Amino acid sequence: MFIKSVALRNFRNYEGISLEFKTNKILLVGKNAQGKTNLLESLYYLSCLGSVRAKSDAELIKWNREYARIDAEIIKHDLDIGLSVLINPPKKREILVNNVKKRKSSEFCSNLAVVSFSVNDLLLLRGAPEDRRSWLDLAISQIYPAYPDRVSKYNKIRVQKNNYLKELRANPALDRALLDVWNTQLAVSGSNIIYLRLKFLRELQKIAQVKHSLIADNECLSIEYNSSVLGDIGFNDDIKYSAEDIAVLFDEKLTQRKEEEIIRAQSLVGPHRDDISYYINNIDSKKYASQGQQRTIVLSLKLAELELIKQKIEDTPVLLLDDVLAELDNVRQNFLLNAIGNETQTIITSVDTVLFDEDYLKNVEIYKIADGQIV
Repeated sequence: MFIKSVALRNFRNYEGISLEFKTNKILLVGKNAQGKTNLLESLYYLSCLGSVRAKSDAELIKWNREYARIDAEIIKHDLDIGLSVLINPPKKREILVNNVKKRKSSEFCSNLAVVSFSVNDLLLLRGAPEDRRSWLDLAISQIYPAYPDRVSKYNKIRVQKNNYLKELRANPALDRALLDVWNTQLAVSGSNIIYLRLKFLRELQKIAQVKHSLIADNECLSIEYNSSVLGDIGFNDDIKYSAEDIAVLFDEKLTQRKEEEIIRAQSLVGPHRDDISYYINNIDSKKYASQGQQRTIVLSLKLAELELIKQKIEDTPVLLLDDVLAELDNVRQNFLLNAIGNETQTIITSVDTVLFDEDYLKNVEIYKIADGQIV
C-alpha cells in the first residue's frame, strides 16, 4: 500500500497544500505547531473517517472557513485509487472513491490502511479509558471497515435509551416496556463490538508478546479486557465467547442493573464503559511499570498492530510516526526503525533531522513545513 499524493483544502491550519510522494520514506520537518501533525491526521482520517484528536468533523475545518477537503491518490494491490472527503456541515459528509460517491463508510474505509504512532500513544496506558477504547476501535476499523458503522449504530441506540431513561426518571409512571426494547437492541448491537474487540486483542497479544520480548527478554506482556458485561477477560487461556453468548450475558446484566440505570438515567453496561489493562509479569503496568517499561509496551503494541493488520488485509499498511522518535531512547528508536520493513511506507514528523543517521536519510524525501506551507 502506497500513498502517491495528498492535497488539503481548509483542513486544520492548511489553506491549500499538495504533496507527491515517490519513496517509502518521507520526513516532515518543522517546528512545533506548524501543521506536521495535521497532515498526518488527514491521512489517518482517510483510512477510517475518524480522528483521535477531533470529537467532531467540524473541528477539522480551518477557522472561519465553511468546508474542508482531503484528496489523495493511493496504490493498493497495484491499482490506482483516488480518495476524496468533503466536510461541509451541516450537510452530510461526502466520501468518494475514484470520483464516485459512496453511501456507506465501509465502502470508503476498505481502501487505505494506516497505523499511527504518536506522542499521545505513549500516554495510552496512563490515559483515560476513553483513550484506550478509541485506539482499539480505530485499530479494528483498519481490518473490519464495517466496524465504525457498528459502533455508530450502537451509540445511536445508547443515546436514545439514555433519553428515555431521563424521561422515566422524570415520570416514573411511564410504561417501561420501551426500555426493554432499547435494551434488547443494545445487547445485540453491543455484543458484536465486544466480540470483535476480544478477537482483535487475543490476536494482538500473541504478536505483541514476541515484539516485547525482543526488547525486554525477562518480561512477559499480557493484555486484559475489562468488560462491564463479561468481567475481566485475559487471553492466556482458551475461553472464547461467541457474539450470541455475549448478547445473552449482556441482556442478563442489563436486567440486573435496570433499576440503577433508571435512577442514574444513563447506560451503565456496554462496550462504552469498558477498558483495557496491560500487565508485565502479571503486574499492572499502569500502576507499577516505569516510564521506560510503559513505552516498551506501547511500542510493542504498535508494531503488533502493524503486523496484524498486514496479515489480515494481505497488504502493508502505511505507518505514520508523529514526533515519537524524540520521546524514545536510542535502544527503542533503533528497535522501531529496524523493525519497519522496507516495504512499509513510513511518514515521519520531526523538528529536525538530528535523530536520523546519514544512511537512513539517503533515500528519504524531506519536506519542510512552516505555518501550513511547504517551504
